[in-house]
Amino acid sequence: QVQLVESGGGSVQAGGSLRLSCVASSYAGYNSFSGDCLGWFRQVPGKEREAVAVIGYDRSTTYASSAKGRFTISRDNAKNTLYLQMNSLKPEDTAMYYCAAGYTCGEKWYQASQYIYWGQGTQVTVSS
Repeated sequence: QVQLVESGGGSVQAGGSLRLSCVASSYAGYNSFSGDCLGWFRQVPGKEREAVAVIGYDRSTTYASSAKGRFTISRDNAKNTLYLQMNSLKPEDTAMYYCAAGYTCGEKWYQASQYIYWGQGTQVTVSS
């Protein structure tokens, strides 16, 4: 069973930066970290989980409009690690952030149902 563990969340003031990490383990058989579509999602209480950014096996990236120009998603396949660099943070970025892994990004990259494995989340709080 693939496990994803996020870290790097915390509390910052508006305009600050955070770097989230997600380490994957227990890939085996036909599954491979390097071949998976990886993504970051976020969720606030009472709302649906929303996609922030995804990165394909070929390192192609797609961002939600709220993240474009401020966030950067990247992956290090040698370390089985996914990153999200978040700059110019805003109070509305406050949420629990989750990493996710799936077989393909595709046209429906933004749908949480596309992803098979999920981390437990790391909280990001941005104060004004």
